[in-house]
This record gives sequence, structure tokens and C-alpha cells, in this order.
Amino acid sequence: MSANTLLPGLSVVIPVHNEQNWIDRSVGALVASAEAAAWPVEIIVVDDGSTDATGEKLAALQRLYGITVLTQPNSGRFEARRLGITKAAGEQVLLLDSRVIIDPESLTFLREQLIGHPERQVWNGHINVASEQNPYAGFMAGLVKIPWRRYCANPRLMSFGIEEFDVFPKGTGFFSAPRQVLEDASNAFVSLFDDARFASDDTGVLRWIAERQRIHLAPELSATYHGRESLKKFVAQSYFRGTTFVDSYLASPGPARNGFFAAFGVGLLGLGVAAKRPKTAVTLGVLGSAAAGAAVTRFGATKAEARAVAQLSPLFAAGFGAGAVRGLYFALRARRRR
Repeated sequence: MSANTLLPGLSVVIPVHNEQNWIDRSVGALVASAEAAAWPVEIIVVDDGSTDATGEKLAALQRLYGITVLTQPNSGRFEARRLGITKAAGEQVLLLDSRVIIDPESLTFLREQLIGHPERQVWNGHINVASEQNPYAGFMAGLVKIPWRRYCANPRLMSFGIEEFDVFPKGTGFFSAPRQVLEDASNAFVSLFDDARFASDDTGVLRWIAERQRIHLAPELSATYHGRESLKKFVAQSYFRGTTFVDSYLASPGPARNGFFAAFGVGLLGLGVAAKRPKTAVTLGVLGSAAAGAAVTRFGATKAEARAVAQLSPLFAAGFGAGAVRGLYFALRARRRR
């Protein structure tokens, strides 16, 4: 608990699964930011069934910083976060991913906002992506510039509610809200799938919150995300995101779901063209990828990100589409069982 009666106590919940190379960096940066803000912080790391050296790294961090370490069988990030939230003591909770390295002044900014503007309780962090040397991370960073262009093209202090939910940056990788709000939102969430490991770990929860409170954004509350760094991991992530996208948006009318159906239709049409006229399909794919790369530069993407979008779009589309098919199958199977 903070000595300042106007400042809520802060708990940070970090889910982790096989991130032996990142968890100590994430926790170290968090501790430094908390010290700069003069804000005592409770750190809770939930090990979601790691099989690498993550456990040893957490033991060392526990000795160094006194963090709380919880363990569970691999159940997915949603369940890992929910476990951490239920154990948190602070009135305010910050959700943080192990590959997200918080900037030194970020917690100072959040602290000042909560004291000076107590009505601004819910915050989505501003994510910078380390993309210059990593085209796979650059692709993901560039791609979201299109749907989230209202903020990405001109980052500034702003907020959004449920009506604008689909067109603003959001995610539980760097997100802060009162503990009770996060508990209620997590308890209210119901996945379309039976297996929680494939459930959307953010959108349903954040949509519930946005229906009740505005979510704030500002470039001063910032962190750097380090994405997957290999082609194999990029393909796996694309496949997984296609599945979770179904859980996120299939039951939620709006621009994201409309875009999904449109893209799915274009994908089916593309398969038909590829079967009959493969050369034409290749030409259309190249032109489409180049157009996507040019489009993202208008909304704040760097040259490296635009180049990655242009080069990797066909591969992402294939992986994401296959994952979406899996997601639709999971949703249909769960519906039949229920």
C-alpha cells in the first residue's frame, strides 16, 4: 500500500510460459520504473506450466526482488492472469506480459494520472515494437496501424468506450485498471471454446470493461514489446491469432467482425482463383501485399514495418486463415456440446 492516501496500492500480474530469456528483463525494468515513481509495487508472476528454465529464473527473481511466484499447469494466459488477479492485494492492478519492457517514466505518469485525475482509472499502455531488426515483430506492428489509425497516426492522450472499441489499440499485455474491475470482467467472460488455452485472453475482458468505463491511452504510458524472432514462431503465432480472433469477435458485431467475414470471403475467392488460374492468383497476391505495405505507412508505420507487411502478408494470411478455420470448428463443437 502506498503512503500517499490518494494513490492506490499497485499490484503487477505477469503471466509467463517458456520465457526464460525475457522474464528477468521484464521484471527488472518494472522494478526500475516503480522505483523512479516512488511507488511500492507487488509483483506476481504466474508460471503457466513452463518447461524451460523459466522456473529457475523466477526463483532467482524471487530472491532478488521478493516477487510472488504462482504456478499452474499450462492453462493459457487468460487463466494465468485470472489467478494472479485473485491473489493481488493492490487496489490498482497492472497486467504486463513477459516480453513487454516498461519504460522508466511510465509508472510515474500513471501515478500522476491516478492522483490528479482519479476518474481516469482504466489505462491501456502505449506499445512501441522493437521492429527494426525483427521483421516478424514489424509485421504485427505495421498491420494494426490500419484498424487503429485514429490513435497510431497521431498518438496523444485520449480515451474510448464500447462504441469505438474496435478502432483503438487495446490488449492485456500492458493494461491497468482497479482490481475489482478486472476481477468482475474476468469472471463475466465466457469463451466460445471449451479449451481455455485457445480462448481470447484480452478482447472479451476489455470489451466488458469498455461497456462500463472509458479506457485511456497516452504515449507517456509506454513500453517496448519484443516479438517472436523466427519464421517458425511467426507462423505459429499467426495460426494462434486466427483462432483467438474467432473467440474475440465472432459473437461481437462491429467493424472487426465485418472485416473478418470480408477477409474470409476474399480468402475463399482467392483459393478458387488459385485453383483455376495460379499465375493470376500470385499476381493479385503480390499486388495486394504491396498495397498493404503502402497503406500502413500512412498511419504511422515505419519503413521497416511497411516492408515487413508487404513481404509477409501472404504467409500471415495463410496461417491466420487456417487458425480461423480451427477457431470456427472449436466454436461449433463447443456450441453443440453445450
